[in-house]
Amino acid sequence: MKSLLIIFSSLMLVACSSQKLSDYDQTTPVFDVKTFFNGPLQAKGIVLDRSGKVTRRFSVEMIGTWEDNQGTLAEWFVFDDGEKTERTWVINKLQDGRYTGTAGDIVGEAQGQSAGFALQWDYELDLTVDDSVYRVTFDDWLYQIDEQVVINRSYIKKWGINVGEVILVITK
Repeated sequence: MKSLLIIFSSLMLVACSSQKLSDYDQTTPVFDVKTFFNGPLQAKGIVLDRSGKVTRRFSVEMIGTWEDNQGTLAEWFVFDDGEKTERTWVINKLQDGRYTGTAGDIVGEAQGQSAGFALQWDYELDLTVDDSVYRVTFDDWLYQIDEQVVINRSYIKKWGINVGEVILVITK
């Protein structure tokens, strides 16, 4: 019983300290996804395991294009072990700072919302590790630092428990 109380208390502490999108309502610059993710971009990132240890490093080349309120973001990843992958997002800008998105390895549709300089995405992804595929949830936070830089921090969860993290710096 004591162990259960400790686990519950820990979960409540984590839940209470979580950021909310509304924390960024009055911040600037206002993140304009269509403007930032338009044209060529580059990124550098790391993947961390659940203990915070860096397990992979990678680079990404991106090209974003928009027609009205629909954008395409093509991404080409190169990992430190030589693995190469690609993903193409189709992003729809909706009303009130909301976005939806799809990509080949995304399950269903990603849901996003922006406020001030922040954008938060939620989606499920089929993540391949060695010869296995795991369905995980991404809690993706993007912060526009200025016109040239966005920092992306993604929490990777399985059954609601953090199992990893991705940190990415994207530049125009």
